[in-house]
Amino acid sequence: MEQKDIFNLRKSYSKHRLDEQDLEKDPVDQFQKWLHEALEAELEEPYAFTLSTLDESGHPDSRVVLLRKVEKQGFSFFTNYESAKGRQIENHPWVAMNFFWAALERQVRIRGAIKPLSPLESDTYFASRPRESQLGAWVSLQSQELENRSVLETKMQKLTSEYEGKAIPRPPHWGGYLIIPSQFEFWQGRPSRLHDRFHYYKINDSEYWSIRRLNP
Repeated sequence: MEQKDIFNLRKSYSKHRLDEQDLEKDPVDQFQKWLHEALEAELEEPYAFTLSTLDESGHPDSRVVLLRKVEKQGFSFFTNYESAKGRQIENHPWVAMNFFWAALERQVRIRGAIKPLSPLESDTYFASRPRESQLGAWVSLQSQELENRSVLETKMQKLTSEYEGKAIPRPPHWGGYLIIPSQFEFWQGRPSRLHDRFHYYKINDSEYWSIRRLNP
C-alpha cells in the first residue's frame, strides 16, 4: 500500500482565536468551559487525555487514560495501582496531562502533583462501572506479561460464574488518583502557526493564578 508523504502534509488552523479578555481567571473554570464545548461538539471521547509519568530510570512514559471528574482541587482518573503507571506514580508523584481536541484546534497541557483518592471515592466510582468492567479489574494483571489471550478469557469466565448474582467488590489494587495542578497551558491553533498560548501559574504558592501569553 502506497503511503502518503507526511513530510509535506500540513493543516492551517483558523476556526477560533483566544484572547486575554476571554480567559477565565481560574484555569479549572477555563478548562471546564473548553471541555463543555468539546462535549457539545460531540467529539469522540473528549475526556481522554495523555498521562505522562517517569519510570525508575527517569525516562518519560505516556499513555491515554480517561478523565472521570473535574473539581477545583484537581482532576481524577481510575486505574490499577500495580500497573506500570501506578508503580511509576508511587516513585515519582508528579505527572503531566495533555488534552488534544483536533476538531476544535485546541490543546490543554497540565502539570501537577498526584495522590491516591480515598477508598470511599474509589468504591463509589467502582460501583458505578458496568459489571463487565468491574470483573475486568479483577481479571487483568495490568502491564504484566500475558501468555495468551485465552488465559484472560478463561479467568473472565470463571469470575463471571463465581460472582453470578452477587455484588462485585472493588479490588484492593484498583482505585483512583487525584492530579493537583500547578501549571496550565491553553493552546488555540491559529493561521501561519502563530497560535494563541496562555500559561497559568502561581508565584510563591500564592492562592491566585497569574496568566501570561507565550510565543507560539
